Amino acid sequence: MPDPVLSAQPLSPPRLDDLIKVVDSVSHFPENLWQGQSTPFMQRAFWLALEDSGAVGQHAGWYAQHLMLYRDDQPIAALPLFAKTHNRGEYVFDHAWAQAYARHGLEYYPRLVTSVPFTPVTGSRILLVDGFQLSDVFPQLLQGIQALVQQMGASSWHGLFLDQSFLDSAAHLAHSPNFATQKLAQRSNVQFLWENKPYTDFTDFLSVLTAKRRKSIRVERDKVTAQGISCRWLEGEEISDEDWGFFYRCYQNTYHIRGQKPYLKLDFFKQLGATMPDSLVLNIAYDRDQTPLAAALFFKDEQTLYGRYWGAIRDVDSLHFEVCYYQGIEYAIRNHLHWFDPGTQGEHKLIRGFAPVYTHSLHWLAEPAFMDAVSDFVVREREGVKAYFEEAVGSLPFKQI
Repeated sequence: MPDPVLSAQPLSPPRLDDLIKVVDSVSHFPENLWQGQSTPFMQRAFWLALEDSGAVGQHAGWYAQHLMLYRDDQPIAALPLFAKTHNRGEYVFDHAWAQAYARHGLEYYPRLVTSVPFTPVTGSRILLVDGFQLSDVFPQLLQGIQALVQQMGASSWHGLFLDQSFLDSAAHLAHSPNFATQKLAQRSNVQFLWENKPYTDFTDFLSVLTAKRRKSIRVERDKVTAQGISCRWLEGEEISDEDWGFFYRCYQNTYHIRGQKPYLKLDFFKQLGATMPDSLVLNIAYDRDQTPLAAALFFKDEQTLYGRYWGAIRDVDSLHFEVCYYQGIEYAIRNHLHWFDPGTQGEHKLIRGFAPVYTHSLHWLAEPAFMDAVSDFVVREREGVKAYFEEAVGSLPFKQI
């Protein structure tokens, strides 16, 4: 691909006192832009660990092209943005679009992507200083994105796992007469979340399930405990170098058994342990001899537990469900967390009490004919996603009240 690094010429949004600059590292974002972020994955420490460990950057095919919006020479907003030469680590799949470009003799890559790398978690994507709303900066940032697409010769922009405020700003802009050409195509998909009603303990949670599902969950848990397997939770500051080493061995194995290479290095996780320990919790499973055999790393904030990485060095029936789901539910109940996000995909979560929720992404393609085709496609796709969502709701294991 051509070198995605831009010239020093800044991009010019519509306000004369506004200026957009492109930066190649989040280290250029002022500290005050990071304040008030809703998930651990939009914290400065998380992004610096991605950069410092090489998970993103030139060799990873994630070329940082982050936008910073200045007003009166002061930074007021920032948008994480990457020029990408592949679609790995995104969890919103557009292979068919790339193939359509190829059939017409066009290059789909590079394309621009706004996402948290390797992290399919809905959340805010625009950093703001106090005193500004998303609506104050969204038009300028969108025009900056589109100008950058044109300047780089990229095919498109894709914003992934966007929260409702981002979607609302895009919808409002689409109805503005001054931005009639700035419409974006919205895609939807489905993930599964567990909600704490709240419950007093795991037995209380089981009590709201059908008898069939209560029994199947108990059978799965009994399979694990019958082998003398126990689990131990370690809060961030309690995780030792030895624990990190074992966890990473498990994490690597998850990829190796599929013939794949892990996205993330041990240095990434150890840096998180040093810089944001309050957001981490590690669950390790031990056999009856107290030899570790599996591990799962979770993140947390004030409301939500996030299951992110798992692996095992030995295959044990139902151990994945125990370590990643049932233990997570118990942790959320015990720590009064309202939500448990176990990770993307997987209908197997549904029958264990994880309810469907929508996720959303926005897309803009520079080629008008392809933009029209994608806009038509996502409308049809949404009907299928809606039908799947409704079917999933009907399959939830909760007793009828």
